[in-house]
Amino acid sequence: MDKHSKRRLYTVLVCLNLALIWGNSLMTGDDSGSLSGGIVAWLGQFLPFFTTELGHTILRKAAHFSEFCLLGLLTSLRQKSGDKPLSISLTGFGLAAACIDETIQIYVPGRGSSLIDVWIDTSGFATGLALVALGYTLIKRKKQGD
Repeated sequence: MDKHSKRRLYTVLVCLNLALIWGNSLMTGDDSGSLSGGIVAWLGQFLPFFTTELGHTILRKAAHFSEFCLLGLLTSLRQKSGDKPLSISLTGFGLAAACIDETIQIYVPGRGSSLIDVWIDTSGFATGLALVALGYTLIKRKKQGD
């Protein structure tokens, strides 16, 4: 696959990931609670901790972190597919996406905005960036060692 095709593919994946993130934010509080409640019930079969209020909260925060970590991974891979170096400015994109995500929730019935979630989202995004940077560094070192 050539560079342009890779970049287009990653662009589509970034957009789909944003649609998933913002689509989840558009769910009403009841719908969001039902979805996470179903996941909690399933996980609770294996790990009873998740059936507690603390477990449910951790699961919801982990979901925030995970979806933004994936966004960070995809955004970094898109950047690298164009042979451009990863930069700290990409974190601004993650922060903007997190702010938009929480702003959407202000206007959805039964939902609310949380500054803590903005920081969880942004740290997930930055983790995704860091994982890609680490991966590329390890690949580069391995190639130099060959």
